Amino acid sequence: MLRLAWSFGLLAVLSFAQQPTSGVIAIRGAGIHPANAPAIPSGTIVLRNGLIEAVGPNVPIPAEAFVIEGAGLQVYPGLIDALSTWGLPTGPARPAPAAAPGPTPATPAALEQRIQTLDDGGPEERPSNASWVRAADLLDPKLATLTAARNAGYTTAIGFPGTNVFAGQGSAYNVAGTRARQMVVEDAVGQMITLPVRGFGGGFPGSLMGIISYVRQIYADADHYKASQALYSKDPRGLPRPPYDRALDGVIASPRLLLPASRLVEIDRMVRFGQELKQPLVLYGGAESFRGAVLLAAAKVPMLINLRWPEAERDADPFVKDPLRVLETRDLAPTGPAALAKAGVKFAFYSGGVERPADLRKAIKKAVDAGLSKEEALKALTLYPAQIFGLDNRIGSLEAGKIANLTVIDGDLFDDRAKLKFTIIDGVKYEPAPETTPEPNR
Repeated sequence: MLRLAWSFGLLAVLSFAQQPTSGVIAIRGAGIHPANAPAIPSGTIVLRNGLIEAVGPNVPIPAEAFVIEGAGLQVYPGLIDALSTWGLPTGPARPAPAAAPGPTPATPAALEQRIQTLDDGGPEERPSNASWVRAADLLDPKLATLTAARNAGYTTAIGFPGTNVFAGQGSAYNVAGTRARQMVVEDAVGQMITLPVRGFGGGFPGSLMGIISYVRQIYADADHYKASQALYSKDPRGLPRPPYDRALDGVIASPRLLLPASRLVEIDRMVRFGQELKQPLVLYGGAESFRGAVLLAAAKVPMLINLRWPEAERDADPFVKDPLRVLETRDLAPTGPAALAKAGVKFAFYSGGVERPADLRKAIKKAVDAGLSKEEALKALTLYPAQIFGLDNRIGSLEAGKIANLTVIDGDLFDDRAKLKFTIIDGVKYEPAPETTPEPNR
């Protein structure tokens, strides 16, 4: 009986430790990198009730604060994975090659089955369409990928749920917590489109242009559906109720459209396609951003850059030489972020199936070594993804009133020798766990 009581007591303590603190935390005398303002060589940041209360070089520390001495520490906004499956239930991951046509992030192999169980249908069949499914509804706080994310210094993920052509509605969520809905920062951030080269299992559409035509038709149907609903809402007398269509509802509810584009020809095609659909547009992939920076700048379209840089297939035939353009892309892809920054294009990084903290930092450092300034690299991991997805009033920089998401390093974020000391997520401090390679469905 005593052991049982002790177990319940321990459980209560552990449960309490995971809740957003109701107290006050101050980090004193640390280097502070707000992302939206110049760095503060030695400053203080005060957190209260899961929010940032104050930040600056001469911030008074409340008497009730728990003080963390920050000498030798660098405090950054919590890192954001701009396109992710962290925390979403999966089977074995299927990461797509970064330079392949129609790139997709590492996505679940078994998730579509889970999605189908949620579908209550519509007036007609719309194959490979999960537009109404939200990542927030699939989030599982117990998955080890969330621990791996925190170990890499990430505090927030922009997760997308599936591998259908209409992959589903992305959600922004913090990567720590015990209740999934409490982790969600924003329920709906955008509709992700994938362009699978396999088509629809041999049926229509079975080609890239066929799939693009299918997407075009869905958006035309959505426009008609929205107009019918508006007409009925204005004066329903004498009109039958418009038939409910969950797939079109999902399209209409999406604040922006994400289209895949790695090669220059894809960047050009998807920019024009997004303009045709008249949707706020974000591209993802970006292996040839070094070739497409001027085009993206002219169109004012942001790019999400896959940190899984193009590389040769491990089982490639050693006697078959790759085309020169492919070799150039492998060599120059890490220069893309610097080219985008120079052209004034807003961009952000996403993990692309890379999960080990050391591999993520190595991939980011490749872009820095290829000419991207550390200031722009930091923004691409914090402020820019927040701005791209309309979240910069809550996360992305160290400002009073924003969510207390912090990444604290014992040196420069982009120095291989620096170590993650801890993250703070919703005001709760998390120490890094021993690094392991998480199984995708654990």
